[in-house]
Amino acid sequence: MKLRLLTIGTKMPSWIQTGFDDYYKRIQPMLATDLVELPAAKRAKNPSDANLAQYREQEGNAILQAKGKQEKLWVLDVKGKMLSTEKLADKLSDAMQNGDDIAFVIGGADGVSPEVLANADFKWSLSDLTLPHPLVRVVLIEQLYRAMSINNNHPYHRGN
Repeated sequence: MKLRLLTIGTKMPSWIQTGFDDYYKRIQPMLATDLVELPAAKRAKNPSDANLAQYREQEGNAILQAKGKQEKLWVLDVKGKMLSTEKLADKLSDAMQNGDDIAFVIGGADGVSPEVLANADFKWSLSDLTLPHPLVRVVLIEQLYRAMSINNNHPYHRGN
């Protein structure tokens, strides 16, 4: 199983990069993981709703072009299903047993296009909270690492 993170945005604040890099290094021995940064659409100073739809469409096209033909598309979406870390571990374990490659999608500041959502094999919500998309990178990679720690009987996860 291979896992890729398809993310919109290329220049992250140093504190985001530091947090992401820490868990990215930790997860590699357990699960081959790659980060694919896709550029955000150029935004107008005062965008209209039509502009926002165009941004989502442009970014969505980039996401769908970056997705591998055999990859399952797991999209982070506020309306997606919430999972406990243990359920995420189970879902990743099932995907590994099936030999699935997974592309996780972190959309841009304006969300994910309807086309990406329509192509999603799974829609996952990290929280009811609204999180800035750069921070989602850190939360996602940490949760993936935690789930893989559960699957590998590593002591990192100390949940109930």
